Parts: sequence; structure tokens; C-alpha cells
Amino acid sequence: MHIEKTIVQFVEKVKPNIFLLKVLAKNISSKATAGQFCNIKVSETDFPLLRRPFSIHNIENESVYFLFDIHGEGTKILSNKKVGDKIDIIGPLGNGFNIDDNYETIFLVAGGIGVAPFPFLTKSLTNKKIITFYGARNKDYIYDKNLINVKYSTDDGSYGFHGNVIELLEKEIGKNDFHNIKIYGCGPTPMLKALQKFSLENKIDCELSVESAMACGFGICQGCPIETTDNSYKLICKDGPVFNSKEIIL
Repeated sequence: MHIEKTIVQFVEKVKPNIFLLKVLAKNISSKATAGQFCNIKVSETDFPLLRRPFSIHNIENESVYFLFDIHGEGTKILSNKKVGDKIDIIGPLGNGFNIDDNYETIFLVAGGIGVAPFPFLTKSLTNKKIITFYGARNKDYIYDKNLINVKYSTDDGSYGFHGNVIELLEKEIGKNDFHNIKIYGCGPTPMLKALQKFSLENKIDCELSVESAMACGFGICQGCPIETTDNSYKLICKDGPVFNSKEIIL
């Protein structure tokens, strides 16, 4: 974990409500693994008081990318950063995806801005057959750069399959003969719950990246507990944000 004063290389509006931030962060970029996150202080003042967690979207040499949407004052401030601005970032934090398992086919299942960690994960999964299932509200919420073999769903039917991403996954797996599958999922909690149910019923190994507000990002504040199936609790920031779907109660 590093506390690094990063330098903004660009902030680009890639969709009507989605932004891509690129920062120069030599220490973080050299240590990060797919599925980890960073806690970003979006302002040099005391407002907002708390840092904001963002999945690491991608790594390119000494640069780190973050993909985010506007859903409050913190992300609005971040979207207005200029080239050369300095941003205080703590990272890389948490535990990422386990990519060492011997699986033939990988399903990446993303809901909305939950697609954020998948370009980095895609790059990290070498010699694997990858199929990406990407669900969004409508076509204006889809940002698919650096994803491969993408199958789309939209709630309004404006792009791809008309329905949610779990319905799309069920449809595709039902008409194909896949073997030795592993699923990685990231998205809103209702989607993760449905994906967890699907993976358990179909006996498919599955890892879920869980969303949560994280004040400190490394376990000191105890503010992001998640219940586990062994009747205990873990911390999303320190023990996650990636968990095996069999271990947690959503």
C-alpha cells in the first residue's frame, strides 16, 4: 500500500455520465493486481471529508486508469480535474481476483459501472477463453474499450439483449456446451445476488467484487463489514473486495 501524490494526465468524458481518469502513479501501478482498488481524496480541502473507493480500471506502464460515473459531489469534483492537477491516492488496496486457477472458460459478468475492473482483469487472464457479459441501463451507459468477446444486454433493449445481464447469461449458457467454467462478477448488489444464486445452482466457481462505502480502505475504521456463511464477518476493504460467492451473504 502506498500513499501517492499522483498527477492527472487526463480526465475524459467517454459517455454522457461516465468518465475515464488517467493518473501518473509509479508506485501504485507497479504493485496493483486486477480487482484491487484505490481510495482517492478528490479535493485538497476538507470537503468531501472521506476518500472515495475506485476499482483499478487498467494499468499502462506507470499510469493507472479509473472509470467512474457521477453520483455525488465527490465524483463531480473528480470529473472536473485538469491535466497536471495532483490527487492524493492510497493504493493498491484489498485483495483482487484469483487468476491462478486452472479453468478453460472465463465468464466476466458486469453490471453498469461494475465493468470498471474488467479491462485490467482481461489483460491479466492469459491463455484463457474469455466471454464478457455486459449489462447496462441503456446504450449510453456502455463503455467497452479493452474488453473482448462481449455480449450485451440493456434494460430498455436499446442495445443487445433486452433484459438484464443474468438473463443473458442464462440464455447463452443454455444454448452452448461450455466446460470447466469460472465466473468473475462485478456490479450492483442485486445483480451480484442473482449471479451468486446462478453460480451456486449451476455449481460454477464464482468470484464477486462487492461494492461498499469505504472510509479508510484498509480495515482501521471497521466500516464495511460483510456477513459470511460461517456466521462471522469480514471487512470488504481488507478481506475483499473480491470474495468467493460461496463465502458471503449478500
